[in-house]
Amino acid sequence: MRTIILLLVIAPSLFWTAQSQEKGYSLDEAIAYALEHNYSVINAERDIIDAQKQKWETIATGLPQISGAIGYQNQLIQPVTQIPAEFFGGEPGTFQEVVFGQAQSANATATLKQQIFDGSYIVGVQATKTFLSYSQNNKEKTDLDVRKAVVEAYGNVLLAQESASILQKDKENLEKTLFETKKVFENGLGDEESVDQLQITLSSIENQLKNAIRLKKITMQMLNLIMGIAIESNTILTENLDELTQKQINLGLLDSEFNMENNVDFKLVKNLNEQRYFELKLAKSRALPSLNAFVNYGGNSFSDNFNFLSSGQQWFESSILGVDLNIPIFSSLGRSASTQRAKIALEKAKTQLTEAQEQIRLQLENAKSDYTLSIEEYETSKQNLELAERIENKNQIKFKEGLATSFELRQAQTQLYATQQEYLQSMVDVINRKTALEIVLNQ
Repeated sequence: MRTIILLLVIAPSLFWTAQSQEKGYSLDEAIAYALEHNYSVINAERDIIDAQKQKWETIATGLPQISGAIGYQNQLIQPVTQIPAEFFGGEPGTFQEVVFGQAQSANATATLKQQIFDGSYIVGVQATKTFLSYSQNNKEKTDLDVRKAVVEAYGNVLLAQESASILQKDKENLEKTLFETKKVFENGLGDEESVDQLQITLSSIENQLKNAIRLKKITMQMLNLIMGIAIESNTILTENLDELTQKQINLGLLDSEFNMENNVDFKLVKNLNEQRYFELKLAKSRALPSLNAFVNYGGNSFSDNFNFLSSGQQWFESSILGVDLNIPIFSSLGRSASTQRAKIALEKAKTQLTEAQEQIRLQLENAKSDYTLSIEEYETSKQNLELAERIENKNQIKFKEGLATSFELRQAQTQLYATQQEYLQSMVDVINRKTALEIVLNQ
């Protein structure tokens, strides 16, 4: 009884928890959610933050640097030095053993360093802007890829759902026809072949329906994964395939003005060119001298015992101010070879930029052509579906009246089922190919 009461208390809360986990998404809402929670997007945002930190890390190397050092030594066995004994009033030619200093010593120093001139530092600071730009463009590229993936996954879920729904109706109609045909055959008014033909068709439809049901689950899990949701979540799609297709038909998109500078692939290749340019500048800068200044302050203390922390312990101060000038003179043509390699890399990057521009233009033309074709195929498949339905319906009537064979009916049914799938796929193609064109245009 206690168990039953406990279940009655917990059950409502479990129900509301399950209900709260269900959330509906339109395609735009699914894209917006994914652009915030997708795993790749999250890491791309972290890459931007990392690039910002790396930029400051590079800048900081040219700013004042302060370091400190503390040292302690204890000479367990002090070295002995021989000095002529006559220095101490002894006989000439003899030596006196002497120990210099005290057994223990300590020192503490602090050093301030400042870079005055270094060509590689200047180039490095300039290059950080390009690296940050690359990280931002890579984030944009990731967003576009995620958007495309969400559109494809969303469409695949709708395709699986529509396929399962249509196949279920086809199955019910076939079962009804098969039942009636069996009754006719049992009454001696039909042939067994008609029953067998319908049974073959029904078995095929049942297998396709089972597969469509499995695909509903798999495609939904894929969409959840791309959106950054636990794959077992019960996500609800608020748009159907036909409505979404109608929204995606926009012939005006074909006449949109194209700006190469807006294309993210072009931006990334341009970043590569900038990177190679700074690599060349860096190679050249290695032939320039570098100048650094430093100031040092510290103290030394000596004792036979460890009392360096005592207030009365004497410390001897010291300080140094200095400048380091490093002048590259001869590297056995090593720097020259490095510079030549950097020039070659820059020329290759320029060629890649030209190639990328041509590829993007070709990609744009292909995307326009594919989008136009998808709309045409959608309109054609819609008309074909109406024709296939009429043909199948006529053959159903003829078959029942004995004017068509079971083979002819099966041909009409098979044609209808194939046309149904072509129609569904044509709608998905319109959605996907419009997205592909928008990505090239970066709209």
